[in-house]
Amino acid sequence: MSKLLSAKAAKILHRDPVMKKLCAKYPPFKPRPALLFDALARSIVSQQLSGKAADTIWNRLLGKYPLDPNALYQAKASDLREIGLSWAKAGYINDLSRFALEGGLEDAEKLSDDDLVRHLTQIKGIGVWSCEMVLMFALRRQDIWPIGDLGIRKAAENLYNLTEKRDLLELGERFRPYRSHAAWYMWRSLENR
Repeated sequence: MSKLLSAKAAKILHRDPVMKKLCAKYPPFKPRPALLFDALARSIVSQQLSGKAADTIWNRLLGKYPLDPNALYQAKASDLREIGLSWAKAGYINDLSRFALEGGLEDAEKLSDDDLVRHLTQIKGIGVWSCEMVLMFALRRQDIWPIGDLGIRKAAENLYNLTEKRDLLELGERFRPYRSHAAWYMWRSLENR
């Protein structure tokens, strides 16, 4: 993706006056690609933690283990607990590693968005929200609309006075096929609140 919002995405997003203002105020959605295993592991570590706490635990994990399914599968749960993971998250890392070692992540990036969500939610600790974040930020999918995300719901309420699921779904239709970009700008709108 370029430094600027693509002309196609801008054309769609700028139809909406609220989104047009957000596009002018904030930088565009420019995710950095990541390997699927890495992104899923990071997602597990980050669940229900502040960014700072998640970064601390993530850095401890990387300092002790290579980011490799085999190494993490062999890691003892008690050792993962020592770096700050809960027992549940240690189990989720183990299940993700097992899934990867059994070939569950091979060619997964080629699946459609919906198929990939169904496929990855077989992993303990990986839910729809985690999949949507991985689709957007690691796999750089352009049309993800994570209405289960608290930030998106809060931004929709602040910007559009919308709170109902059906209204959020309708709002997302305005931005198809660039809903990931719209979600990005909605998150950015919360920065100064």
